[in-house]
Amino acid sequence: MMTMTTTRRRTTTITMTMMMMMMTLMMMITTMTTITMLLVIVTIMLLLLLMTMLLLMMRWRRRSRTRTRTRATTTTTTTTTTTTTMMMMMIMMMMMTMMIMMMMMMIMMR
Repeated sequence: MMTMTTTRRRTTTITMTMMMMMMTLMMMITTMTTITMLLVIVTIMLLLLLMTMLLLMMRWRRRSRTRTRTRATTTTTTTTTTTTTMMMMMIMMMMMTMMIMMMMMMIMMR
């Protein structure tokens, strides 16, 4: 069950990142200006950083699980932490998208 949930989460994160990348690409195609290009570059960099963070977290989770397989009490704590981190990441993604949209709107208004 644990493995299944982790795989699902991983796939969802990957899909989210892919969607974000696609959005940035679409923005690039639609509005080809210096300001927009710079914004896109920044967003891509931030996305890469987020991906690296997620990967590191996954590795840490794996290690923690392998360590705490013998004890039943510590496994629950690890699961709670993973859920909280995932929620935080999702919130961060949403915030990023909102910021990008706002910036784009500002540029378009200009």
